[in-house]
Amino acid sequence: MKSILSKPLPLFFILALLISLPLFLLPINLFAGEIIIVRNMVEIKEQAPLSLSYFIGLGYDPADMTEIKDFYLLRQGYILAVVLILGIPFLAAYRVFLGNKKSR
Repeated sequence: MKSILSKPLPLFFILALLISLPLFLLPINLFAGEIIIVRNMVEIKEQAPLSLSYFIGLGYDPADMTEIKDFYLLRQGYILAVVLILGIPFLAAYRVFLGNKKSR
């Protein structure tokens, strides 16, 4: 296990996977998004925190989606998703890279 933790690239992919799994499999409403609701033939846009699991069809009841036409992430939601899924593993891998470079 120590050899995997001392190599930056495998560490990056392992951390990205470990962070992505709960974000995509559990309904964690963390990301800024917008929901388009149709009531009486009128479209209403509401900002609400969304989960990434909604985009793969997990974490919501289909009966709750009767009035919802569409939902999507806002710019802040995309930025947070990229930072969590790619940024944190990159920083950890970069730290390991610098530590390996220093010890040479």
